[in-house]
Amino acid sequence: MSKHSNIELKIKDGIPAEKVIRKFKRLCDLYGVTKEYRKRKEYQKPSIKKKEKLKASEKRRNKSTRRSF
Repeated sequence: MSKHSNIELKIKDGIPAEKVIRKFKRLCDLYGVTKEYRKRKEYQKPSIKKKEKLKASEKRRNKSTRRSF
């Protein structure tokens, strides 16, 4: 996947705008645009990123041990 993605949708007559918007959102999720946007929304220090990553891994580990019983 390239660093910059151009998402282009062609709107045809007879297709509702809501359907086109849903398709656009799906494509943005597929290309990771929304994930990248949230990541870059505000700067986080590397130490905070590391703490959050450790916390998330611990949460996943605890969740998997609860399921195994």
